[in-house]
Amino acid sequence: MALVLATSAGGVGRHVAAVARGLAARGHRVDVFGPASTGERFDFSGGRTDFHRLEIASGLHPVVALRAAWRLRGLIRDVDVVHAHGLRAAVVTALSRLHVVRRRRPVFVVTLHNAMLGNKFRQRVLEFVMRQAVRGFDVVLAVSDDLADSVRAVKPFVERALISAVLREPSRDRAAVRQSLELAADTTLVLAIGRLHSQKGFDVLVNAARLLQREVPRAVVLIAGDGPQRQNLQRQIADAGVGVRLLGDRSDVADLVHAADAIVMPSRWEGWPMAAAEVIGAGRPLVATRVGGIPELVGDAALLIEPDDPNSLAEALARVLTDEGLAADLMAAARRRASGLPTDGDVVNQLVSCYQERPRR
Repeated sequence: MALVLATSAGGVGRHVAAVARGLAARGHRVDVFGPASTGERFDFSGGRTDFHRLEIASGLHPVVALRAAWRLRGLIRDVDVVHAHGLRAAVVTALSRLHVVRRRRPVFVVTLHNAMLGNKFRQRVLEFVMRQAVRGFDVVLAVSDDLADSVRAVKPFVERALISAVLREPSRDRAAVRQSLELAADTTLVLAIGRLHSQKGFDVLVNAARLLQREVPRAVVLIAGDGPQRQNLQRQIADAGVGVRLLGDRSDVADLVHAADAIVMPSRWEGWPMAAAEVIGAGRPLVATRVGGIPELVGDAALLIEPDDPNSLAEALARVLTDEGLAADLMAAARRRASGLPTDGDVVNQLVSCYQERPRR
């Protein structure tokens, strides 16, 4: 089996790594193809799994995509399944499929993980590319209903992809974590987790923090993650003079989640965010936006608001932080919801079924 992905700093890479481990544990030979940076960030090695460098451009560059497709073509000669994750990997894989000449070619599968964001022109171009790319796949999965709907005009049969996420147990208690962050014992801690990208809406969170601190003066907002918007966010924080700190990439997210009074996800779009599933699994109170697959994922285990609205975001956070009954209800709902979320085993079961079923056009 071959799994193909492009550059990833978060959920897609973690998902593919979990899938590779799960398939290998069931006796399948798994080869993962992706950029060197992705291979360095995630653990794709061990047992019956190997990682192979395949440089896929961070944007849609035809020459680079054709070069990667030609190389991939030679690497998948003897595999039974080729599974692409994300648009850029889908383009390269679809192009490689055109050149695979075998009596029995592999089954080609794609999982769509992200919406096409940006200005209207960019969205239309990327949506067109996505629709053309998925035509070359036998099985198409999508992490949210809106993603599935976006390609049903060319692929009527789109399955919902299962995504699992389990937060590791914390290694330190609440007091130790807060001390390491140099926070006073009475500080109210709001945590956000994610790549520093415009999709995540952290600029909205910075604006909301100013409003929140009027209602909850001891509130501090910490953002765990790194990305291209770091300098812009740092400048925005300095200009606003608010208590928001960028922590960069962290290896102790579980500790941070359990030490926080509330978790916030102000995204402009999400598919099936692993961070939200992890927060639900940890039984922590969550405030999130009503976008993409978030409402289905969280059910009643989060306080949902509309995106790009700092006033509503600040108000929702203030409610969770000052209303102990509401916070307790959200935590109880999270524990109930966690029991129904997909496990690693569920994910592998679905994929094995997809790989073995008759391709649907």
